[in-house]
Amino acid sequence: MKKLILCAICAVCGFTTANAQKFGHVNTQEIIQAMPEYNKAKSEIDALQAQYEADLKSMQDELQKKGEAFEKEQATLPDNIKQRRQQELQDMYTKIQQSYQDNQQALQKASQEKMQAITAKVLDAIKAVGDAGGYVIINEINAGIPYISTTLSTDVTAAVKTKLGLK
Repeated sequence: MKKLILCAICAVCGFTTANAQKFGHVNTQEIIQAMPEYNKAKSEIDALQAQYEADLKSMQDELQKKGEAFEKEQATLPDNIKQRRQQELQDMYTKIQQSYQDNQQALQKASQEKMQAITAKVLDAIKAVGDAGGYVIINEINAGIPYISTTLSTDVTAAVKTKLGLK
């Protein structure tokens, strides 16, 4: 009998403790997009991408001009010059492809570097809100979690924005 009462007391205490735990959810996309740092980083990445595209376009235009010139005069060229020009055109084409790949990698690296600092700042704010509010868990609402109860979990997005000084 004493064991039964002790189990009942433990169950009630455990149930009460479980109900006292606080859970939250946050929309980091919304927060990040509201940050001035994000807008600045996005502008810088867009400008870098536009520069890379302009450089590639210039290289492609030059290749096209040389290709057209070669097409016009190839019938009158000796074989050794014809082969050399074809190799030059192939080398230019290869250079364009390599530049495209290098540009994509550079854009990705720059984007990751800029976003890493922004993401770290948001995560620090989420941790601070979690500690201050006594939350056990704060989940990302867009993380692909099958289900987050928005009635049993508190949306802390506004609190995180306030912590970051955003509106």
